[in-house]
Amino acid sequence: MSTRKKILITGAAGFLGSHLCDRFIKEDYHVIAMDNLITGRLKNIEHLFPLENFEFYNHDVSKFIHIPGELDFILHFASPASPIDYLKIPIQTLKVGSLGIHNCLGLAKAKNARLMIASTSEVYGDPQVHPQTEEYWGHVNPIGPRGVYDEAKRFQEAITMAYHTFHNVETRIVRIFNTYGPRMRLNDGRVLPAFIGQALRGEDLTVFGDGSQTRSFCYVDDLVEGIVRLLHSDYAQPVNIGNPNEISISDFAEEIIQLTGTSQKVIYKNLPLDDPKQRQPDITKAKEILNWEPQIGRAEGLKRTYEYFQSLTDAELNEKDHYNFDKFIIK
Repeated sequence: MSTRKKILITGAAGFLGSHLCDRFIKEDYHVIAMDNLITGRLKNIEHLFPLENFEFYNHDVSKFIHIPGELDFILHFASPASPIDYLKIPIQTLKVGSLGIHNCLGLAKAKNARLMIASTSEVYGDPQVHPQTEEYWGHVNPIGPRGVYDEAKRFQEAITMAYHTFHNVETRIVRIFNTYGPRMRLNDGRVLPAFIGQALRGEDLTVFGDGSQTRSFCYVDDLVEGIVRLLHSDYAQPVNIGNPNEISISDFAEEIIQLTGTSQKVIYKNLPLDDPKQRQPDITKAKEILNWEPQIGRAEGLKRTYEYFQSLTDAELNEKDHYNFDKFIIK
């Protein structure tokens, strides 16, 4: 009988989910990958299909989840995760953050498994505290265009903590700040792939607002390391995982132009409603509790990411995001 630990990863065909699959396969876990492919892409995990300790379930986590046998860990990373997604599939965004987490928590309780949820810096909304600490409650517009994502994640945290305190389920909450790396979707509306995609297609780089708003970008390998350390820790409260090296969007656009060696200019458009003006994690808890902090600087991380995007075909560079509604009735 196999002695491998068994882990379920929801959202496994997405950007972060696929990197987590790679990490736990590397650590000799039996990985059960689950994704309904509404935004995830099989090409992100197809290299794992031949492995005997990897299996894939094409399933919507907002519906009942059945996993036979024992289960040690659950990582709930299923969720649309970009501004374009929030506008195009708002109901799915809310359902995966409410019905989906409820199903995962029920499964964790039944299997006596430890569950981690992927929360986000979006729980802080457009913050009035800078940098953002885990104790900050946030400044969120629940009925704005980003509300379906922000409130779904805030609900996820609330129900996860309720299961932890009432049912004694082992839970972990990671608040993820801006992350980047290979396998990001080029046209999902997030600033880094948008800039690189525009540069590679010879288009001007679009900055929304005056460019003074800030972001803090963490390379995906660093993020995965922080997630793994938190999963195996004894700490049940939320923990920020991100890179505190803050940069304005205007300066970041210039970095991308230098990186790609293109001659495009930067153009400015109106800032979308509720777009956060500042985003920077306070990672004191991650340093103290997990002995974690980012190791990969932005220059190196951008180089690796750009090389990945350069490897894409012209068709992939110009591919429009698809939403796989074939098996789902959207109400």
